[in-house]
Amino acid sequence: MGKGIAIGGNIFVDYIKVIEALPPKGMLANITEERMSIGGCVSNTIMDLARMDKSLPLKALGCLGEDERGKFVLGLFEENGIDCGGIRIRKDISTGYTDVMAARCDNTRTFFNYRGSNSLFGIEDIDFDALDVNILHMGYALLLDRFDGEDPEYGTVMARALAGARERGIKTSLDVVSEDSDRFSRVVVPSLRHCDYLVINEVEGSLIAGLPVRGGGGELSEQALHDVCQKLKELGVAESVVLHCPEGGFLLDNSGYYTMPAVNVPRDFIKGTVGAGDAFAAGALYAFYQGWEPGKVLLLANCSAAANLSSADSVSGSRPLEELFDLGRKYI
Repeated sequence: MGKGIAIGGNIFVDYIKVIEALPPKGMLANITEERMSIGGCVSNTIMDLARMDKSLPLKALGCLGEDERGKFVLGLFEENGIDCGGIRIRKDISTGYTDVMAARCDNTRTFFNYRGSNSLFGIEDIDFDALDVNILHMGYALLLDRFDGEDPEYGTVMARALAGARERGIKTSLDVVSEDSDRFSRVVVPSLRHCDYLVINEVEGSLIAGLPVRGGGGELSEQALHDVCQKLKELGVAESVVLHCPEGGFLLDNSGYYTMPAVNVPRDFIKGTVGAGDAFAAGALYAFYQGWEPGKVLLLANCSAAANLSSADSVSGSRPLEELFDLGRKYI
């Protein structure tokens, strides 16, 4: 049995409001449904993994406030057998949260985020010598203030953290937040040469690589996706670059380039897209952990993302491994 997977980084509570459509500035939108859930890279990815395989050892790394939101997160993690020993509790700041506006008309979501306790999570909060796992997955770069900071030797603190894990024989993985900025090359690129796996969406990949992947009408260029994967590999990713988008998954590793279309679930199956990228990442991480071949990596990742679509929040669509594969058998 392997030693498990650690997920480090952003932990949020999500307040999800379902609306018909995002209104123009200054206008009103009616909320038709609301719920509270967990969110962020750590919460989403680790819960998907926990429900995928109850026997998988999992460790959460992050920072919460000493408040009701923090207790809500810890309670859910502990109920699912997740090791919370790497979560730091702060009395001086509240737990981060996100208001998620989920538009029913096109299944898009808009985020309004309060970093809160996540802004204090730093490299000193991770005990690397005690981190006895096979894989460390960190996210989100660009949304972790102290890890995004400059480091005189490694470029960024995130790069230093990933390098520290690899020095101890741990495989490293990175996820990135989507934002409209010019920070990608400065903040993300230094980490890539310390990554074994990079699992991000096509927009983030495009912004890091500086190569467009969609035409003016929104059409996806598969050649451009290949070029982006190749560029990211050249920037230092050691083993696998994995991109995901609504059309499917794309993987470049040292053996070649692989693609797989998204699971074609019916439209009425889809209740939301919050957390779909993290669900895809969870599937990929599990497959990497098991040493599966690239086609099976993409299959599980796509199935996990598809299952996520069945719920308006980020984790209620999570399912055991065999149910995920059943979903693929039914709709691929």
